[in-house]
Amino acid sequence: MSDKKILVVEDDADVRLGYQVLLRAHHYDVSFAADSVTAISEARRRQPDLILLDLGLPAGDGFLVLDRFRTNTLLSMIPVIVVSARDHHGNEARALKAGARAYVQKPGDDQVLLALIRRQLGQPASEAP
Repeated sequence: MSDKKILVVEDDADVRLGYQVLLRAHHYDVSFAADSVTAISEARRRQPDLILLDLGLPAGDGFLVLDRFRTNTLLSMIPVIVVSARDHHGNEARALKAGARAYVQKPGDDQVLLALIRRQLGQPASEAP
């Protein structure tokens, strides 16, 4: 396994499974949170290298999570890629302004997502980690 840890914040179990298969196939250490409260506690506990964040979450949306990350010195430096099915008009700009490093519309291309992940982690774009 790679030493790179990714926290996936996603409430849909099928989507989580898809991320698990994709990311573990590329040797990432993957953990999950299904709501905003768990996302914040898991990020504090695991200190991931990167977070994939859905916007539509129970117990507070992804914007709340981004705000909490931005105001927490331990979490503010972790790169966040928002992956959302919400209409990107307005939400993309708002997510980037709130601290996300990138915004990907769901459903998306796995190779595009992997390239964004590698870029944020400082890994070569053309190789698996």
